[in-house]
Amino acid sequence: MRFSPLQDGFISLSLPRRFNSNALIAIAAIGAFVADQISKRLIVSSFMPGESRIVIPHVLKWTYEQNTRGAFGLFGNNGILLIAMAVVVLIVFWFSFRSAAAHSRLVCIAFGMIVGGAIGNITDRVHFGYVVDFVDVYKIWGDIFNVGDSCITIGVILLLFSQVGKSRRNPA
Repeated sequence: MRFSPLQDGFISLSLPRRFNSNALIAIAAIGAFVADQISKRLIVSSFMPGESRIVIPHVLKWTYEQNTRGAFGLFGNNGILLIAMAVVVLIVFWFSFRSAAAHSRLVCIAFGMIVGGAIGNITDRVHFGYVVDFVDVYKIWGDIFNVGDSCITIGVILLLFSQVGKSRRNPA
C-alpha cells in the first residue's frame, strides 16, 4: 500500500499498480480454506451426525450432515471420481481465467475463493470419506452446504461479474 499526500492535505491510500496475482490468489485460497476447515471442525466437535440446532428461527439451522455425494447431491458418491472432477474443474478454471487474473484483483480473489473452497471439500473427502455440511437454510434452500461451498459459489459469481464488467468496458 502507498500513502501519498494530496495537495489539499489529505492522504491518499492506494494499492500499487502492479500486484502479484499469484500471491493474491494464494491469500484468498488460504483464507477460504481456513474458514472452511475451522467451521467444519467446530461442527464435528459439537454435533452428532444428523443433529440440528436452530440459529435463526424459520430461516437458518446448523445441521451436521456427512455428505458422500457431489455438488447439490449430484455425480454419485465415488470419492475418487469426485476428487478427480474437482481437480479437473480447478484446472479448467485456471486456464480460463489466468490471463484475467494477471490484470484483475477481483478475478484473483474470486479464483482464490474457488480454490480454497474446493481444497477444503477435497480435504474432507480424503480425510473422512465425505464432506462435512452444516449450513441449513431450510425455508429457502433444500440442500445443506458448508463454508467451502459458499466460497466456491461466491467466487463463481464474482468471476461472472468480472466478465460482465469487462464486456461492458470493451463492447464488441
